[in-house]
Amino acid sequence: MRGEKKEKIELTKVPQTKVTPSAAETQFSLEDIRGQESAKRAAIIAAAGGHNLGLSGPPGTGKTMLARALASILPPLSFDELLEVNGIHSVAGTLRGELLTMPPMRAPHHTSSYVSIVGGGANPRPGEATLAHRGVLFLDEFPEFDRRVIEALRQPLEDRVISISRAKGTALFPARFTLVAAMNPCPCGNYGHPELTCTCSPVSLERYRRKISGPIADRIDMWSVMGPVELGELGKRNKEGTETKAAREKVLKARVRQELRFNQAGKTNSDLSPRELDELVPISPAVRATLEKAGERLALSPRAFHRVIKVARTIADLDDADEISESHILEALQYREKKN
Repeated sequence: MRGEKKEKIELTKVPQTKVTPSAAETQFSLEDIRGQESAKRAAIIAAAGGHNLGLSGPPGTGKTMLARALASILPPLSFDELLEVNGIHSVAGTLRGELLTMPPMRAPHHTSSYVSIVGGGANPRPGEATLAHRGVLFLDEFPEFDRRVIEALRQPLEDRVISISRAKGTALFPARFTLVAAMNPCPCGNYGHPELTCTCSPVSLERYRRKISGPIADRIDMWSVMGPVELGELGKRNKEGTETKAAREKVLKARVRQELRFNQAGKTNSDLSPRELDELVPISPAVRATLEKAGERLALSPRAFHRVIKVARTIADLDDADEISESHILEALQYREKKN
């Protein structure tokens, strides 16, 4: 009725929900990995700058454990990232129990289908690459994955999205993940082992290595070789348990430096375009000369050249340094793939 008074509705402001990191962050630790100090250092750098990491070594040297430890030293998700990640997992139907508060860790088997990893279907659904958004995608036995899967990773590693085209239209899924690709040095796993003999023929060895194409290898920022561990090292352990804690603090501090530099939450050194690299990451003429000489000697592609600068910038952030020094460049170069 016109003469009736409308009842006034008052809205009460509700404080923002506080989310605390789950205990899952301490499930895997660097202390559990014996030896492999060089590979641990590479994992910390990869976590600090969001860099893709390749691990090579015989079976049983700790590649899987290192990948899981890398995921555990990543900073907790911010509130906006938490909503984004949980929204993806809710749509995919993979949420179980509590909300995800830490970066997700996805480790699909090498027999997984193209659709299950990349995404797709009649009604496009996100795959493992999207479920790893803001976290880690661990691909063990990397060369054993279907060739289509490996080559399809080019787009998310470069553009941070996956495009699925169907007759009904095109779907874009976010895929901002850190790739950790683990592989044996050869099909039998003993190539280069100081005590065991490799039984692979030259043909099978070459075929195995060719499964990882040059463009994909180029998009992996860092490569680390994990050798056999001496049995005497297995009994040693950091009883104080400070290694993982110290790594988390270093990674978080480096991430804060990057956010302040780029004035954008969640942006890391690995996200920089070549233009942003020139504008935001200056290099002195002496340091650039060192990099260019090394680049010519190692036959680095332009993409690899830029990725070395990104890794060097992350190493400088871990050292709390404002400028990239020659030592940072030299360490970054050590992580480039060694061509046989």
